[in-house]
Amino acid sequence: DGSVTIPPHGVILVSTVEYIRMPKDVIAIVQGKSTYARCGVICCCTPLEPGWEGNITIAMANTTPLPVRIYAKEGIAQILFFRGNQCSVNYADRDGKYQGQTGITTSRM
Repeated sequence: DGSVTIPPHGVILVSTVEYIRMPKDVIAIVQGKSTYARCGVICCCTPLEPGWEGNITIAMANTTPLPVRIYAKEGIAQILFFRGNQCSVNYADRDGKYQGQTGITTSRM
């Protein structure tokens, strides 16, 4: 039915539908939307660095003792973009390990 249940105190990884290409002079922060926050679901994502590209993988943590249902293609987060000076070395230049990721990407530690 296009949904998934996060178990009590559980964590799942989800991926954005959008494929993002960050300019070399822009950094972005992903913030969870209040609808899910009010249900005790927290969206965790690292900043989108200048030069990075790919689908965004987001960890969604259920902080409650009850299961929570998440629906596909529903807005779970917003992206805040900040323009600044261009980096001398950006994510693409460093050949970052998550460069070009598609779909849900687990840790590459």
